[in-house]
Amino acid sequence: MDAQVSPVVLDGGDRRCVVLLIELRKLIATLPPGALVHLIATDPAAPLDLPAWCHLTGHGYLGPVPGDRPTYAVEVAADAKPTDARRPWRPSV
Repeated sequence: MDAQVSPVVLDGGDRRCVVLLIELRKLIATLPPGALVHLIATDPAAPLDLPAWCHLTGHGYLGPVPGDRPTYAVEVAADAKPTDARRPWRPSV
C-alpha cells in the first residue's frame, strides 16, 4: 500500500462494536481495494472484535494507530468475503 494515501476516518465514538461493524461494512463497500480506514472506537470490545471481523472477511487488520483516541487501521481487500448487512459478524449466505 502506498504510504502517501490518506486514510478514510470513521469516527465511531462510543458506539457499540456491533454498530461500528455495520458502519464499517457500509463504508468499506464504497472504497477501492487497498484503501486504508482508521476506525476511532472507544468500545472496549473493539480491539478484539475488529481483528476477528477482518479475519472473517479477509480485510487487513493493521492494528492500533498511535494518537489521543483509540484508533485502529484496516486495509480494504479486493477479495473480501461478504457478510450479512444487518449482522456483519456472520458470512453472507
